Amino acid sequence: MSDDLVLHVKGRVLVGADDGQVRDELWVVGGRITYDRPTGAAGRDVRTVEGWVLPGLVDAHCHVGLDAHGPVPDHVSEKQALTDRDAGALLLRDAGSPSDTRWIDDRADLPRIVRAGRHIARTHRYIRNYAWEVEPEDLAAYVAQEARRGDGWVKLVGDWIDREAGDLTACWPRGAVETAIAEAHRLGARVTAHCFAEDSLRDLVEAGIDCVEHATGLTEDTIPLFAERGVAIVPTLVNIATFPRLAEVGEARFPRWSAHMRRLHERRYDTVRAAHDAGIPVYVGTDAGGSLPHGLVAAEVAELVTAGIPVPQALSATAWGARQWLGRPGLEEGAPADLVVYETDPRKDVRVLAAPRRIVLRGRVVG
Repeated sequence: MSDDLVLHVKGRVLVGADDGQVRDELWVVGGRITYDRPTGAAGRDVRTVEGWVLPGLVDAHCHVGLDAHGPVPDHVSEKQALTDRDAGALLLRDAGSPSDTRWIDDRADLPRIVRAGRHIARTHRYIRNYAWEVEPEDLAAYVAQEARRGDGWVKLVGDWIDREAGDLTACWPRGAVETAIAEAHRLGARVTAHCFAEDSLRDLVEAGIDCVEHATGLTEDTIPLFAERGVAIVPTLVNIATFPRLAEVGEARFPRWSAHMRRLHERRYDTVRAAHDAGIPVYVGTDAGGSLPHGLVAAEVAELVTAGIPVPQALSATAWGARQWLGRPGLEEGAPADLVVYETDPRKDVRVLAAPRRIVLRGRVVG
């Protein structure tokens, strides 16, 4: 953005979830937010943007550089990132990708990405071409490698279908994950894990994990443990909606797994609501980039509301709270100007998130 261009954003600026955290306007000067009218603004090129303002939304579980078959070319990664941007998701936590997307960091028109390196899975226990596939004795070494490659996160595959058992089972012995998580923490990285089922959760949480993706296997026994340890979940409900179709496809070969997936799907809303009510941090993530398209952040917020999470908390899960969790600023004085403007109040109806009026990224109007 030209140093001579100033954005005047006015209407209702939602600095936080509470009614008392609403401002009437902000300014963007040199790509950064200020609440003080810039001196000499009358003599500068001032562009006005009006509406209801949120910090750039967060998709805390997506995969840029990945599709259903594995890594994709850079031009496909670019399209994925642009699709998220145009949906208002300006901060992405890439929860595992085999592609090198560092080049995106140099593009002022693409979302900011917090990477978790490449998935780490047990041998022959995950989607082909996605993960490093290793045995328990090598887990800590690969976690250290991905901790250095990522942006403060590492992604494990905590459970997957065991073809001999014909159902979801845990992938790692307790000792291996304890050692691996301790190594990640020593290197300053947090650890998250893909978990659909019940069996792996206690070991992972007691081993010190920081987050669990999907978390459909939470029960009345493990919910208090998550709450006590402050372990976050990213439910990816738009992905969990695909479970019945997956179960149908696998019915003939793996009937136990299919029945299990249907049960997890049927109780998905109750699981998320119980987790929230217990005080477990819940964040928005779509799982886009595998079998799902990008740009679904608004649909995931609506799913959290359907599950029974109050609207202010559902918005925080993709806005103020999610940014704080990932260590990125929102609409604070001096913060980079990454924000989304809507026609009406998203606190009244979260469906407005699907139709951004204006998108400002790094201080520039990009949509």
